[in-house]
Amino acid sequence: MVLVRKRSGRIEPFAPEKLQRGVEAAFAGSAVPGPGLAQLLEEIEAAAATHAGPVSSSQIGRLVLAGLRQLDEVSYLRFASVYKGFQVAEDFEREVAALEDSAPS
Repeated sequence: MVLVRKRSGRIEPFAPEKLQRGVEAAFAGSAVPGPGLAQLLEEIEAAAATHAGPVSSSQIGRLVLAGLRQLDEVSYLRFASVYKGFQVAEDFEREVAALEDSAPS
């Protein structure tokens, strides 16, 4: 059984449906490219399953961010705003600048 260590320190079973709801919320109103969403969810679940001991929720969040960054930048920003706790517009501006800096030329 895959276990997840939450930020609070609590440990609970990995819930694929919870992960799916969070990622789908990031895509709300956006077109998901082909099998991209299902593949992303499968990759995250597989990575969590291979982790020795409980996987941290922050590790799962970073995997989600990396996958969303490849699939859809708007969805990435939506998820990042919640995951990273954006408080002001400058948080979005900083994240967009980081996306632009890492974009292939």
